[in-house]
Amino acid sequence: MKIRNKCPLALLVFCCFTRPLVSQSDSVKLEEVTVSVYLQERPVLKLPASVALIDSAQMQQQHGQSLVPVLNTVPGVRMEERSPGSYRLSIRGSVIRSPFGIRNTKIYLDDFPLTNAGGDAYLNLIDLHALSSIEVLKGPDGSLFGANSGGVVKLSAVDFKNRNSYVNIGGGVGSYGLFRQHVSLQQHFGNSSLSITEGWQTSDGYRRHSAMDRKYLQLTDELRYSPKGSLRLFLFYADLNYETPGGLTLPQFQNNPRAARPATSATPGAEEQLAGVRNRTLFGGLQHEIRFTKRVRHVTAIFASRTLFENPFITNYELRDERNGGLRTWLEFVNKGTSGIRMTYNIGAEAQELSSHITNYGNARGSKDIIQAADELNVSQGFVFTRLTVDFYNRWIVEGSLSYNFNQLSFIRQEPVRSEFRNKRFTPQLMPRLAVSFLVNPYISLRAMAARGYSPPTLQEIRPSDNTFNTGLQPEEGWNYETGFRLRTRNGRLWWDASVFFYQLNRAIVKRINTAGQDYFTNAGGTYQPGAESQLNLQILKTDSHRLVRSLIFSNAYTFHSYTFRNYSNELGNFSGNALSGVPQHMTVSGLTIGLPAGFYIFSQYTYTSRIPLNDANSDYAREYHLVMAKAGWKYKSKKRFALDINAGVDNLLDQSYSLGNDLNAIGGRYYNAAPGRNYFSAINLWF
Repeated sequence: MKIRNKCPLALLVFCCFTRPLVSQSDSVKLEEVTVSVYLQERPVLKLPASVALIDSAQMQQQHGQSLVPVLNTVPGVRMEERSPGSYRLSIRGSVIRSPFGIRNTKIYLDDFPLTNAGGDAYLNLIDLHALSSIEVLKGPDGSLFGANSGGVVKLSAVDFKNRNSYVNIGGGVGSYGLFRQHVSLQQHFGNSSLSITEGWQTSDGYRRHSAMDRKYLQLTDELRYSPKGSLRLFLFYADLNYETPGGLTLPQFQNNPRAARPATSATPGAEEQLAGVRNRTLFGGLQHEIRFTKRVRHVTAIFASRTLFENPFITNYELRDERNGGLRTWLEFVNKGTSGIRMTYNIGAEAQELSSHITNYGNARGSKDIIQAADELNVSQGFVFTRLTVDFYNRWIVEGSLSYNFNQLSFIRQEPVRSEFRNKRFTPQLMPRLAVSFLVNPYISLRAMAARGYSPPTLQEIRPSDNTFNTGLQPEEGWNYETGFRLRTRNGRLWWDASVFFYQLNRAIVKRINTAGQDYFTNAGGTYQPGAESQLNLQILKTDSHRLVRSLIFSNAYTFHSYTFRNYSNELGNFSGNALSGVPQHMTVSGLTIGLPAGFYIFSQYTYTSRIPLNDANSDYAREYHLVMAKAGWKYKSKKRFALDINAGVDNLLDQSYSLGNDLNAIGGRYYNAAPGRNYFSAINLWF
């Protein structure tokens, strides 16, 4: 089947505005949709921020193998998976800072930061079926969440507001040796609630040397010891092991996309070196919440983690032992008043410290060889924040917030020659945010905001795979200006959320690769980042009659990002005015859910991604691609608690050849990490 080179104009006109489905139910009550990422539950319609909610029903619509298609339904978000288990994530930005992993985006598990003090977040550890919802805050917001230049993601593990006790057992199989299973238990004992989730996923992978195996165990226990106080324990252990097949050149990609990176005259191949990652992490946290009065609330969360990270790479063999811990606490004061003015004031702080022992060896066909470098690094980072929100007569909301951020690093080389401790301290930074929203009527709201983004280099950027300390690397920072509106119809069957923004980032951090194939990072002069995003959810049909089609819901997400470098030149050339590497100008994701009689349903999703610049010089581009996923299933729910969902589907129905996660600025043009061709999946879920 031949696909046209340009996204059809009619498709853009019809599909350019988006909202992922809010609920699986036939009726959508958008006034009741709330998010909690801003410390308390607030209705989305009046919120002076660009935020998206993904609930469990939306996650269940996808094939269930990965968070990638789930998060990519949010406009402004681009998530990639170079090979199974190797995640990259950007919000209104580029993955140019992330050879693998996630940077310049803050991620939380409930009130516990998953992003460690070194700036890295191991999102690929989390099993999709252990989450109840995801909230995405787009654009920089350091006023409550500390240093970030992209945005914030809040993962909610358990919804204990749902007081139903249940057991959920599910599993699935798919192409290329995919097998997954999970078991979840939620039980309530008086004032105590317990949730346990176990998950296992394994795959042989589409490409050679791209197998993945992840085991995950999560426990959450909440005790409401009084009407005003609660204590929550959160624990997870993950053991993730995945192979990294490496990037291919364009001729290699076109000739055999399933191949792993072959050897050259200078370097061995990925299979020969047994290149891969193993990450074993134990994470724990304890959260206490108490409401002293109806107007005063206090929340404190303490957390700690231990990560053993092993990465045999083509050029070396790296071991990391990371210990991270910290505290997050805040107070809330509410003054409702009697004149129609409501004020909410928050003050709080968050602090973390990371101790990391990093050792690099030579890689002798997957075994540790002669030691190259051994370093001990310690990172301390934290911030204090304050926010005032004023609601005038339930129409105007004005919000001002500010944080004061600090970050410092100390390091010592132990091998091959011991050095003295050295310190790198970044100048403390203020990160303000000002936002306002206006409720025109119960169905239309307007918003505008300005916020400063700031993101210091992560530990893996200061000490990258070339084993040097890049102490000259500077934080990236800039201002984001944004305006938008939300619209819903009286009957709640149409929801539209649109925004435009301009983000000018200074000293943007970009990745480059040296002649040995090792990553290093440098500051570009900056970037211009104008964009537009839109969400749409439309309930086309809802009927209780005996028609063949009982319900029809259309959703769509459109992203326009026209990002360019500014004042950026180096020994390779002047890149000012070039498109920012790794950022497609257009993305659109459209979904259609069809409800049929007797519990049968069909879900289909279409994704279009325009061409992507692969290097800063813009001399090479990855071509555009069109993806279609289709899924059909049957749901049964008894009058009691038993429920069943059986489904099967096909992904990449058009059998497109594309790379989902390009190695930007790769030496020798080894950009491409081929994604699977047409593939199939099936799953079953039971609740009782």
